[in-house]
Amino acid sequence: MAGHGAWICGMGMVTAVGGSAAQTASSVRAGISRYEESSIYNSRFSPMTLALFPDDLLPPLDAGLADTLGLTSRQIRMLRLAGAAVEDLAPTPEQRGPLFLAGPEPLPGLREERPAPMSESFLDHLAVQTQWEFDRDSSRVFPTGRAAGMQALAAALETLEQGTSDYVFVGGVDTYLDLYLLGTLDMEGRVLAEGVMDGFCPGEGAAFLLLASQDGLERGGLDPIAFVAPPGIGQEPGHRYSEEPYQGDGLAQVVALALGQANVGSISSVLCSQNGENFGTKEWGVTYLRNSTAFIDDFRFEHPAEYFGDVGGCFGPALVGLAAVGVKEGYLPGPCLVCCSSEEELRGACVVTPDPKS
Repeated sequence: MAGHGAWICGMGMVTAVGGSAAQTASSVRAGISRYEESSIYNSRFSPMTLALFPDDLLPPLDAGLADTLGLTSRQIRMLRLAGAAVEDLAPTPEQRGPLFLAGPEPLPGLREERPAPMSESFLDHLAVQTQWEFDRDSSRVFPTGRAAGMQALAAALETLEQGTSDYVFVGGVDTYLDLYLLGTLDMEGRVLAEGVMDGFCPGEGAAFLLLASQDGLERGGLDPIAFVAPPGIGQEPGHRYSEEPYQGDGLAQVVALALGQANVGSISSVLCSQNGENFGTKEWGVTYLRNSTAFIDDFRFEHPAEYFGDVGGCFGPALVGLAAVGVKEGYLPGPCLVCCSSEEELRGACVVTPDPKS
C-alpha cells in the first residue's frame, strides 16, 4: 500500500444536488444550487433557507426498525439518507470489511436536552435498513461533525495497514432537518434567512467510500478512482464555542500534517467544508498564509456547501469522493487538498491524487 494510503475504488453519495455520487459531482461541477426557502420559520418569522434531499426519493424506513424505541426523527432521516447512498455504493459480498462512520456532533446547547444524534447502535440500525453485511464487530462511529470523516479515514487506513482486511468503508451521514437543532442555531443567528448576514444554509447528505489496499485492488480486479493519503488530525483551541482566543492554529497544523503525509508536489486545488460563515473564511485565511509555499500560484479553491448546503458529519467522505472524481476525470487539478472543520475543536485534512506518485 504505497505511501500508507489507500485506493478509492467505489463510492455512493446523496446530497441536495444529486441522488448519486455521479450526479452530485456533475451538479457541483456545473454550479447547480439547491438552496430553497423552507416551510420552517425563524424567530423573525422569515423562512429558513435549507438544502434538502427530495423526500420522495428517499427509501422508506425498514419495517424492522418501525418499532425501535428511542429513534429520533433526525436519526430516522439519517438512516434513510444512508440507505440511499449505500444503494448507490452497491457493495458486493466479496468486499466485506468494517465500516468507519462519521456523524453529527452534539452541540453544547443541546447535549443536556436531547439524545446524542449518533451512537454505536446506529450501525446496528444501518445494517437493518440497508441489509448490508459489513464487518460489524470491527466497525466504529465518529460522531464529531464536519471533520469526523478524517477520523474515520485514519481508522480505516490503520485497519488496512494492519492487514486484517483488504477492504474498508468510510462513510458519513448527517441532516440539519431537526426543529430543536434549527431552533438552537436560529437563536445564535446562524441559519440563512432574510436579514441574516452571517449565516449558513443547513443541508443533509450521506456518502460512502470503498477503500482497498494494493492487494485488495489486484485480487478484486478493481479499477481505482484515485488515491487518498493519510489525514492530518488536530484541534483548534479557539473554536466557535470556546472561550480561548482564536488564532487559527488547528486547521493550519493539520494541513501541514496532511501535506507531510502525502509527500506530493504543490497543491493545485482545495475542497473545504466552509459553509459561508465568516468564521470559516478567517480560518482558511490563516491556514493558507501559514502553508502558502505548498500551493501553486493559481490553485483552485472550492467550497461545495454553496451548492448542497452544510452537510455536517457527511462532509469528509463527500469531499474526498468529489475530489477523487474530479482528479480522475481531469477537471479538478491534482493533488487536491481536502480540509474540514467541526463546530468544536476537531480539524482534519487529507490529500487526494490520481495515484501515489503524482
